[in-house]
Amino acid sequence: MTTTNNQPNDYTRRTLHGRGICVVIPTYNNVGSIRRVVTEVQAYCNDIIVVNDGSDDGTADILKSIKDITLVSYPKNRGKGYALKQGFTRALQLGFAYAITMDADGQHSATDIPAFLGANKQWPGSLILGNRNKGNIVRSKGSNFANSFSNFWFCVQTFHHLPDTQTGFRLYPLKKLYGYQLITSRYEAELELLVFASWNGVAIHSIPVNVYYPPKEERVSHFRPGLDFTRISILNTCLCFLAIIYGLPAFLLRTIAKAIRTLTTFLMLFVVVLIFWPTLFLYTHIRTMNDHRRWHLHLLMYRVMRLMTIKVGIPGAKFQFKAIKTDDFDEPSIIICNHQSHLDLLCLLAMTPKIVFLTNDWVWHSPIFGFLIHNAEYYPASDGIDNILPHFHSLISRGYSIAIFPEGTRSADCKVARFHQGAFYAAEKLGIGIKTILLYGTGRVLPKKKHTVSRSPVYIEVGKSYSPDELKQIGEPRQQAKFFHHLYLDWFEKVANKIEQNV
Repeated sequence: MTTTNNQPNDYTRRTLHGRGICVVIPTYNNVGSIRRVVTEVQAYCNDIIVVNDGSDDGTADILKSIKDITLVSYPKNRGKGYALKQGFTRALQLGFAYAITMDADGQHSATDIPAFLGANKQWPGSLILGNRNKGNIVRSKGSNFANSFSNFWFCVQTFHHLPDTQTGFRLYPLKKLYGYQLITSRYEAELELLVFASWNGVAIHSIPVNVYYPPKEERVSHFRPGLDFTRISILNTCLCFLAIIYGLPAFLLRTIAKAIRTLTTFLMLFVVVLIFWPTLFLYTHIRTMNDHRRWHLHLLMYRVMRLMTIKVGIPGAKFQFKAIKTDDFDEPSIIICNHQSHLDLLCLLAMTPKIVFLTNDWVWHSPIFGFLIHNAEYYPASDGIDNILPHFHSLISRGYSIAIFPEGTRSADCKVARFHQGAFYAAEKLGIGIKTILLYGTGRVLPKKKHTVSRSPVYIEVGKSYSPDELKQIGEPRQQAKFFHHLYLDWFEKVANKIEQNV
């Protein structure tokens, strides 16, 4: 089950630690499997918390002999729910943001840990469930019934369907574990955690995972059909009651809050248009535009965007500008930036008035904003870099920088897409450098092809500037495109690892 190629495992270990993800393994009397389980996990993760839930079969002695783990132990068996609470508490004390939980009986495969890491990157802040592949697996009728029973009641209590609510292979966002100190002490606690998370708006996603069940005669099970079904039935009765008085009202409040966020955002934009559009229209039409008047137009746009992003803010978005100095944009350059959302332009415009953009045809031909785009000396990318270069020379001579998104379009999944070479070709022809800027979170606040506003931090960082000589050392524009694409991939991952611990 452990791979022989250490390079992917080293990346997984490094990234898990960077994103604040540990592995929590509760165990009770798993003397025959605990060493193997922990050893296999160590191939992928350096941060392992094992909770010894009062084992009396030699498991404790084995755990004491395993190096490089955090051990939580107590003498009396208290149940899986209690063990999970102890593991989560220790993980939070150690500064972790997420915990992958695995059973100690060997049914879960450590080779699926990278899949949980990938899911965490795709859905930061979400609770991830491992949907067990049940093909060719012999399970008891009681186990099958218990899973179907649990899935049904979870759907009733939360209005969400999940394929496997009893899996113990999960990734929990520790800072979003609502009421985890109140959960019951036995195995049904895992269902409670799911229900509480759903009620409080935590996104829940499932990913396929492998599972191994040893032959029936070798299995170690602490499941007591009569008593445990009675406990789960009582619990579901209580949860159904709570769903009416808490879960449903919480869902309605979240829905209303999201609608208000979206409405407020578009009202803000409407007010800005209502107030400033006539002013800008008159400003650009009453008198002939010259360089001096165009500069004041840029200055006005800069102040409005700073008001919207920094002073007032957009509902759901918490803007954080880092490493931005007053002299960052004194030297004209080609500004490159990853592209996730329409909000990207607001962020860049709020950084300096000395900036112009390449736009798409839709913006250039807009009957509402077209006059503003033209007078601000933005140019459509469809005209081709060679045809626009004379205009760029004029802008550069007046101290402006040109912002170009090398991806060419907004990223639908917020990942950094392939870079085109146009920006680097323009820098070469103009004899100027490249300034790098990274945006994070705008695509989560206002995703591509969606019209609702979600909550997310928005982080903007000005990176290194590259002089023409440094660009020549990198190579031709095509080589520069590859170089900066890889640079942004690494840069984005470092920022994401830091920011997404608090998403």
